[in-house]
Amino acid sequence: MSLTRRDILTAFLGLPAALAGCSSSRRPTSALAGEIVGPSMSIGHRLRDGERFIPAQDQWERSPVVIVGGGIAGLAAAWRFRKAGFQDFVLLELEPEPGGTSRSGRSSLIAYPWGAHYIPVPLQDNRLVIRLFEDMGVLEGRDAHGDPVVAEQYLCRDPEERLFVKGRWYEGLYPHVLENQADREQYARFQQEVDRWVLWRDGKDRRAFTLPVSRCSDEPEATELDKLSMAAWLDRQGLTSAPLRWYVDYACRDDYGSSVEYTSAWAGLFYFASRRKQPGAEGQPLITWPEGNGRVANYLYEQVKERVRLGWAVADVNPTDPADKQGVEVTAVAGDGLQVRGYHAEQVVFAAPRYLARHLIRPWRQSPPRHLAEFQYGAWLVANLHLKDRPPTPRGFPLAWDNVLFDSPSLGYVVATHQRGIDYGPSVFTYYYPLVDADPVASRQRLLGLDWQACADVVLTDLRRAHPEIDALTERLDVMRWGHAMIRPRPGFLWGGARQAAAQPERGIHFANADLSGVGLFEEAFHHGVRAAEEVLTARGIHFESLM
Repeated sequence: MSLTRRDILTAFLGLPAALAGCSSSRRPTSALAGEIVGPSMSIGHRLRDGERFIPAQDQWERSPVVIVGGGIAGLAAAWRFRKAGFQDFVLLELEPEPGGTSRSGRSSLIAYPWGAHYIPVPLQDNRLVIRLFEDMGVLEGRDAHGDPVVAEQYLCRDPEERLFVKGRWYEGLYPHVLENQADREQYARFQQEVDRWVLWRDGKDRRAFTLPVSRCSDEPEATELDKLSMAAWLDRQGLTSAPLRWYVDYACRDDYGSSVEYTSAWAGLFYFASRRKQPGAEGQPLITWPEGNGRVANYLYEQVKERVRLGWAVADVNPTDPADKQGVEVTAVAGDGLQVRGYHAEQVVFAAPRYLARHLIRPWRQSPPRHLAEFQYGAWLVANLHLKDRPPTPRGFPLAWDNVLFDSPSLGYVVATHQRGIDYGPSVFTYYYPLVDADPVASRQRLLGLDWQACADVVLTDLRRAHPEIDALTERLDVMRWGHAMIRPRPGFLWGGARQAAAQPERGIHFANADLSGVGLFEEAFHHGVRAAEEVLTARGIHFESLM
């Protein structure tokens, strides 16, 4: 049964927005330029449905190491190999551009993100990310306390955030305008609880929450939080304040693509506590660029691009050595499905998300490890609106980098031109909508069932709440439908053993992806890419000084 426009708007934005949208006299989206852009799905769906690709005998070549996937984890592995002086590898990536969910786009005006768009300034013990930022020229040195000093042009420019609530814009993301005295008291109690965890250390002087996750304490006092949802934890603390619960839910949707009902309490507290140096401190400042984390992805790619093969999807990973040491055959197919190549490898860095492993690793097609079933991924709708001018702000706080709508299931939008200090004229708004339903499979099917016109209608109807002029200002609207955007840290997953088991090498295959941390953050993807590369260097007997 086909859905009506009202059905779609109701499903994505709620009935009041649907009624307002359907009664609007706005121009039809068919008059607007735009398209659905990547990610490529046809080859992946053919593999999922059982189609197999076999290289001709003369289409095989030797590559001692093959990296599967060109997202941040795969690019990090390649970067680490080059740092160690090892160059005998090839990286295979299906998409025509590297970066995965950190990829970016560019118009004649400016670059803009298609996914991840900021990185908090690393704490001083995150040596790995600090080393990367030193290489990129992002840092100017260290301060008297040993903390990295970020060059001013890379820190998010003020104003950073604003919230649209009750018909006007307010500074910041917490809805103070809705508070009463009881709400203020509960907000203070929540901050005190976060500060308690910031201060907490186990017997080995490990924090409960830090980046990367591998440095977090595994003591039960902290990990027991994973057994609860964040909603249940708030209930136990007696934190019933509606503004506070909206704020915490927004945080879970923003970083994890999941609501408080389906997010682990450990992950929920991790969001707030891992980015604070000490109790009472603000969260770490944000590093960003017009194209978001695409700047980092493009930097990494430039360091290793001669070893990267874009537009090639891995179709089969077959470990051939029963001794569990060396020997893996890798088959890749061009994006058009017409060319097939084979690689005789000794080791593989499998940097793709783990949900692909059961389709690509040959022994696992019939008998996948039990832990694979524990990995669940959220779907996201991302749109880039190319505007001929900025919407006016007649009431409240001026346009910020991050602009959030209180009454919307979306996350609002970021402004690509903000970081450049371009405050007037044309711009690009990047709109984010995570589907946070209990069933991620149903969410994914719902998203992928939308055509471009339906997606554009959802985006414009949502933004009209705050910007009635948005239709007239939008010249082009492009859409990215991420079916498996990021791992969902549901209760029991982070410390239940599945992700720990999934990180173990398998017959010459070494695994690297942010999903192995249970939280889909840049720092985690970069960590796992470097870790897997160092595992391979060790297996190959190559001497190196660890960057971990």
